[in-house]
Amino acid sequence: MKLSHALFTAALLASTPVLAQAADPKTVTAGAYKIDSPHTEILFGVSHFGLSNFSGVIAGAEGTLKLNPAKLADTQLEVAVATQTVLTPVDKLTGELRDPEWLDSAKFPKATFASKKVTQTGADTADIAGELTLHGVTKPLTLHAKFVGAGLNPMKKIYTVGFDATGVIKRTEFGVSKYAPYIGDDVTLTIHAAFEAAN
Repeated sequence: MKLSHALFTAALLASTPVLAQAADPKTVTAGAYKIDSPHTEILFGVSHFGLSNFSGVIAGAEGTLKLNPAKLADTQLEVAVATQTVLTPVDKLTGELRDPEWLDSAKFPKATFASKKVTQTGADTADIAGELTLHGVTKPLTLHAKFVGAGLNPMKKIYTVGFDATGVIKRTEFGVSKYAPYIGDDVTLTIHAAFEAAN
C-alpha cells in the first residue's frame, strides 16, 4: 500500500535532521542567491470604497539577490513577476485585473524591481530603496525588509534565506487609475520571499 503524499512528506521530515536556523542575520552566508519561486508571494491590498479592505496575490517571482550581511550597502536585489499571475478570490475580478484597463498583462507582461540602495535600520531590518517598473512606468519604491531565517532546507538540501517586506505604491502614478479614488489609490504590498543559494 502506497503512502499518501502527506504521509510521505511527514516521514521524510521525521527522518531528516533539521539544522539550527540562523537567528542572527550577520551569520547568514554571503553570496549569490536566486528566488525560490514556489515559496515566494506578493500580497497586495486596497481599500474597497472606504468600507472594507480587499487583497490578492501575485506569484511566480523570479530574480537574484547578491547578499553581503556584513556590509548591507553592497547588497543587490533584482526581481521580476509576471502580471498574468495576479489572482484574487473572485474569478471575474482576476480576469479584469489582467485586462487593458488595469494591469494590461498582454502589453506589460512583467513588473520589475531593482534595488539602488540598501540601508540597515535595525538588528534584523533594512530599507531597500529601488525602482519599480509597472504598467510601463518606472517610479521609486522603498521596501521595508525584515530577516526571517536562514539555514538548510531539509527537503531540498539547499541553503535558503528568507525575508518579509512591506511597501506602498500609488497605482494612479503607474497609469492604473480605473475606479480611483473609490477603489483605493494606495496599494499596500506584503512580500514573503525565500532565496536559495545559487551554486
